[in-house]
Amino acid sequence: MSAVLDAVRRETFGKNEAVRTRQAGKIPAVLYGEKKGVAESVTVDPKELSRILHSESGLNSLISLTIDGAETQVLVKEYQIDPVTHKLIHADFLRVAMDKVIRVTVPVHLTGEAKGVKLQGGTLDFVHRDVDVECLPADIPEHITVDVSELMLNQGVRVKDLATDGTWKAVSEPENLIVHIVAPRAEAAATTDAAAAPAAAAEPEVAKKGKTDKEDK
Repeated sequence: MSAVLDAVRRETFGKNEAVRTRQAGKIPAVLYGEKKGVAESVTVDPKELSRILHSESGLNSLISLTIDGAETQVLVKEYQIDPVTHKLIHADFLRVAMDKVIRVTVPVHLTGEAKGVKLQGGTLDFVHRDVDVECLPADIPEHITVDVSELMLNQGVRVKDLATDGTWKAVSEPENLIVHIVAPRAEAAATTDAAAAPAAAAEPEVAKKGKTDKEDK
């Protein structure tokens, strides 16, 4: 998916300025270049960015970010959500070159009803729900579809089995199991063994201090 988002350069910084920016209906953001150490501070509309993040492409949406009338192609590198209001409070963008291959993580979608489940009573085990791929920015797939219709008991699909249209290449470990059909007897045996195992001695609970969010620079 390709999307459009307007940005405005910001010249003032600090925690108080970030608060004022959010009160004005915008959020602070940072645009990183292809080279480390190159960054620009901007503000964007959180509602528009949220709409993009909730689209089919999500984090892999290629965005035309407009700054002072000039467009640059970016991906969302990361974003922060307020733990109380669940609203966007900050975002980082990464500028990309359209002629250079990048690596992204793409979700896997399953389709069909496995014969091993329907006819043999097995259980479908969805092991890895996303895959790392390399492709040009314009060729980022929204998702990778895996048809499980023909899978029988003890059969599965690994990364090396994924069908590609030639615009992307899977770079996750080839032997990683995406999905397989588990035999019901194996499940029952695992449950029985777990029930028969002696209970482990309880460990004292250790309280861990959570990390605080970084303040906007």
